[in-house]
Amino acid sequence: MLMFGVQGTILPAPDFSPVMDAQMIGGALQEYDCNKDMLIDILTQRCNAQRIMIAEAYQSMYGKDLIADLKENLSGHFKDVMVGLMYPPPSYDAHELWHAMKGSGTEENCLIDILASRTNGEIFQMKEAYYLQYNSDLQEDIYSETSGHFRDTLMNLVQGTREEGYTNPAMAAQDAMVLWEACQQKTGEHKTMLQMILCNKSYQQLWMVFQEFQNISGQDMVDAINECYDGYFQELLVAIVLCVRDKPAFFAYRLYSAIHEFGFHNKTVIRILIARSEIDLMNIRKRYKERYGKSLFHDIKNFASGHYEKALLAICAGDVEDY
Repeated sequence: MLMFGVQGTILPAPDFSPVMDAQMIGGALQEYDCNKDMLIDILTQRCNAQRIMIAEAYQSMYGKDLIADLKENLSGHFKDVMVGLMYPPPSYDAHELWHAMKGSGTEENCLIDILASRTNGEIFQMKEAYYLQYNSDLQEDIYSETSGHFRDTLMNLVQGTREEGYTNPAMAAQDAMVLWEACQQKTGEHKTMLQMILCNKSYQQLWMVFQEFQNISGQDMVDAINECYDGYFQELLVAIVLCVRDKPAFFAYRLYSAIHEFGFHNKTVIRILIARSEIDLMNIRKRYKERYGKSLFHDIKNFASGHYEKALLAICAGDVEDY
């Protein structure tokens, strides 16, 4: 498992005044056609905790909800970015999962991105936020909106019961053997065993298991899964393996796919940039450049435009711009 200092692009702003920011945002929203540049300058340069304080000051000052006013005054993908920035991280995950399941058809890639990558603590907070926001149980909704072994794996992940920090080298070879058999046999029982190991063992343990798997089978874990399984079940298993190995590289891959393979899948790009902005977006940028030869800035500039592009680039930038 690759260990390095994780770094977001958005840090707390120094000399922060929520009252002053709330006043400026209020003025920006009242201008004809709305001062979008002002909104970008403020909301992309404050950390989430500071944005929450701005929203509280705004409520006190104007007696109105800032998220509601942003929704009313903005439109399109730019609105999605600005509104998304205002949610606390667990609420944003809940918001994305709800809309992924409650629209016409389920957006499985959203479920995969979020549930394959979140920690136990993040999953617990997300479930709580989901219930508070939608008066609905996340596990029940996943159960009713998905099916098969894909559903079983999601249901396992959403329990948030992955072992943390625990390793047992003696068990690694045994678990690797179970995974290898699961890729050979492909019965329902073997699929269950496969997902149980991937969803419940610690990242440190799985790192050893994948090395043992390579020794036993002569094959990389991801290649074996791709060869043996298909559909969303296969995509979810691969996502878990990639997150164990190098989470920033996983998100770099997801961004690259969303930008290039889907003709710029806006929802995915927005979701990842906002969700990772205070966690590891700087690392994701580095992985993107290393793996794909061009910077994330370059690719966003090629596919987005106007204030939407400016907002995405501002979230990406942190204090280092890499064109």
